[in-house]
Amino acid sequence: MPLPCDDTPPVASAVTNGLPLDADSILALAARSMFHLFSSMSQGMFLADRSGRIVWVNEGYRRFLPALGVASVDDFLGHMVEEVIPNTQMRRVLETGQPVLIDLLTNQAGTFVVSRLPLRDAADTVIGAIGIVLFDQPETTLQPLISKFARLQRDLDDARRELAAQRGRALVQAQSGGGRRQAKHTFASFVGTSPAATEVKRQARRAAQSSSPVLLLGETGTGKELLAHAIHAASPRAAGPFVGLNIAAIPDTLLEAEFFGVAPGAYTGADRRGRDGKFKLADGGTLFLDEIGDMPPNLQAKLLRALQEGEIEPLGSNQLVPFNVRVVAATSRDLQALVREGLFREDLFYRLHVLPIRVPPLRARRADIPALVEVLSEDMGLRNDMPPPEWQADALALLAAQLWRGNIRELRNVLEQAAMRSDSGVVDAHLLDEVLRAAGVEPRPPLAEFAPSLSPPPMESDAADHQRLLRPLHQQVAELEQQAIAASLAANGGNKQATARQLQISRATLYTRMGSPD
Repeated sequence: MPLPCDDTPPVASAVTNGLPLDADSILALAARSMFHLFSSMSQGMFLADRSGRIVWVNEGYRRFLPALGVASVDDFLGHMVEEVIPNTQMRRVLETGQPVLIDLLTNQAGTFVVSRLPLRDAADTVIGAIGIVLFDQPETTLQPLISKFARLQRDLDDARRELAAQRGRALVQAQSGGGRRQAKHTFASFVGTSPAATEVKRQARRAAQSSSPVLLLGETGTGKELLAHAIHAASPRAAGPFVGLNIAAIPDTLLEAEFFGVAPGAYTGADRRGRDGKFKLADGGTLFLDEIGDMPPNLQAKLLRALQEGEIEPLGSNQLVPFNVRVVAATSRDLQALVREGLFREDLFYRLHVLPIRVPPLRARRADIPALVEVLSEDMGLRNDMPPPEWQADALALLAAQLWRGNIRELRNVLEQAAMRSDSGVVDAHLLDEVLRAAGVEPRPPLAEFAPSLSPPPMESDAADHQRLLRPLHQQVAELEQQAIAASLAANGGNKQATARQLQISRATLYTRMGSPD
């Protein structure tokens, strides 16, 4: 069986700039190049003939021989593949002629990601097979890929749970006439795959399994309330009520009644039937206290006692009412500074500061902005019963560069304004610049990494190209991915919807790849 090698004589044919003109010569050249590429870039490679006898092995594969119990190359060559490579499925490839592109092989030498390809002659008859070790120690070498797949699987599971919960809520509301207090979001609703977003979701998932108080810290508009819903939905209390109270939105004189409820006839004008407070309404579930830093000092002591004792005393009543509530609090203020200034009780701070989670601002997770724009645009389209706007690459680059002091809430406002001002449904950097300036924001220069060039990179020389092939495979795959996106964008005039359709990926995936090439 002829094997491609460096000293294989060239095929006689017409040649232009080093590339043959006839199809057979081009095919032979491609086969020879691919053989050398796999041999140099893989962890190891060998060839077996039609009978399954090993006839060739490269240098990379030879390092596995001692672990296979083979003393030398001479003891490896000429043997049937099953005799020297335990658990191999090469015989099946030789018998069926069907390739096995990706498989896991485990034997005494370790666990390997392998590929098995049949070799055919001019009559399309199987004459042998090639075995390639793509990765050894996959638990280490493929860890980034495995981690990314695990994150995607978790997000998929979250999305499935959210859909199931939405169906369940719709069914409950249909049966009971509505009014049931339930979480509206899961972790799938917290859009983002940046390191900052991934870390905050990891911490929140762990907190969901505990019954201790959670304190969500972060600037306004970062998604603290959404995370509170998600923590409840992922907790053992998910079947119970989720009750929220924005302390900053309630007058101080009414807060005590909102928290603890009112006994029948407690004061002039009070309802004779009484009124349950938020602690009672949240019994068996989660109580979300938003803007806890704005709580008046006189009520802080009563809240602390309720949390410590697990019971409340409704306004105008002498009866203690027990409750079973998990508290999730949130604030955009610096609670520790308020404690130092005497505006927030230190003992209440430590009671709440058991599982603190700091939600990152949008400027700390710029890589998530394209995906957020996609999700928010889809939501705007559904709410307004109109197609979502198309965002040009230069507009995304400009969005990613801004500071977003109002975070996602400010981003949504800018997106809505830009969408309403666009007559064509397409938003570019010029229109976005006008919207930002009208809002009193001096636009920062766009970030170049969020606006890939529309021109494919030039081809390099053969020597330089060969050197590039010797780099880690994941780097080369990422570069090829960016080149494919750039070429498709150029072919489609920058239209990302057409680009995503041509590349057969979702627009959200396209935006993620444009903003985070790795």
